Amino acid sequence: MAQKIQAVRGMNDVLPAESHRWEYFESVLRAWLADYGYHNIRTPIVEATPLFVRSIGEVTDIVEKEMYSFTDSLNGDPLTLRPEGTAGTLRAVIEHNLLYNTTQKLWYTGPMFRHERPQKGRYRQFNQIGVEALGMNGPDIDAEIIAMTAELWRRLGLADSVQLEINTLGNKEERAAHREALIKHLEGYVDILDEDGKRRLYSNPLRVLDTKNPALQEMANAAPRLIDYLGEASRAHYEGWKGMIDALGIRYVENPRLVRGLDYYNLSVFEWVTTELGSQGTVCAGGRYDGLIEQLGGKPAPGIGFGMGMERVLLLLDEKGLLPARPAADVFIVNQGAGAATYAMQLAQTLRGAGFSVIQNMGDGSFKSQMKKADGSGALVALVIGENEVATAQVVIKPLRMDAAQETVAVASLVAAVSRFKS
Repeated sequence: MAQKIQAVRGMNDVLPAESHRWEYFESVLRAWLADYGYHNIRTPIVEATPLFVRSIGEVTDIVEKEMYSFTDSLNGDPLTLRPEGTAGTLRAVIEHNLLYNTTQKLWYTGPMFRHERPQKGRYRQFNQIGVEALGMNGPDIDAEIIAMTAELWRRLGLADSVQLEINTLGNKEERAAHREALIKHLEGYVDILDEDGKRRLYSNPLRVLDTKNPALQEMANAAPRLIDYLGEASRAHYEGWKGMIDALGIRYVENPRLVRGLDYYNLSVFEWVTTELGSQGTVCAGGRYDGLIEQLGGKPAPGIGFGMGMERVLLLLDEKGLLPARPAADVFIVNQGAGAATYAMQLAQTLRGAGFSVIQNMGDGSFKSQMKKADGSGALVALVIGENEVATAQVVIKPLRMDAAQETVAVASLVAAVSRFKS
């Protein structure tokens, strides 16, 4: 016997017993995004490696450690499996000139890839839902982004399970002034910095403050705050954003150490976090990236967006018991004998045309074994067809989910008879 080939570690199958949960979540997402005027965009899973290096930043964990990159064996091009969705979306927007004299509200979903240590809710192939609002520069779109995510938690029943954290990163010049002061501060603690901190000290010092190392918390708490370096325009944007969130009645926590893991963010940044998933507490995160479109070769245009790890949200829904049961068919057709299979198939098509979901037993099997399958399927009723039913143009209806006697009805009355059990 040939050796079995298994899935790559950290890249998981979604089996039929679980896929209905994804379908439910995706149906909620589609309706929610339509309500806010977002349109779907679908981009390739593989992009040119420089796209991510230029957008995410060379001195980031994603680019340095986590990207699945390879060389095209045909032409030598450097390619990468997408680690996030914003860069590819903006590449498509620029390439197809989608911002010409207009704005765009876009959403995407699909697999992303990062070479991380697999753990609960964090996989090497993971699925993300992302939103990008492009061409709008006021704090109002920032506030709508917060409002729409809050609305999603309400629709899913998770409003009491997540908390919003916000911060502002100012503009490029303000971050540069803060960066200089921050480096001076960190240089005074170089002896206690861990390896990540030392590596990022001069290349990406803001990320040093995002440490989870308990020994560095006092150092991080005493660091210069970016908000103290903000100019009038950046402060006005931040205060305008907060004022609109307040007016919407959405609770939040200001977290001055919230910096996000990608280099392209400016001004508004946020995370929705939970304490109910262990260390994997962030379920949705994003912010404004006003310089990224120009950085990728497009005409300057503002943008804001977020990404949501679908596995993490599904884990949270599962923890709270908020996922629906696997849907069952309305009818299971049991059939045996000469002509029964064809007769059953005709009736199944008639019932499907009338709006019922139908499973027909295929292949051999005794009436007893087929009835066992029917009961296990979760169907409301079983239709039993033998040679006698074929000869008399009738069918036996056996209720499976209620205490009622089975009955024999003419084919002409079948749809009406089955309807009684679904109402």
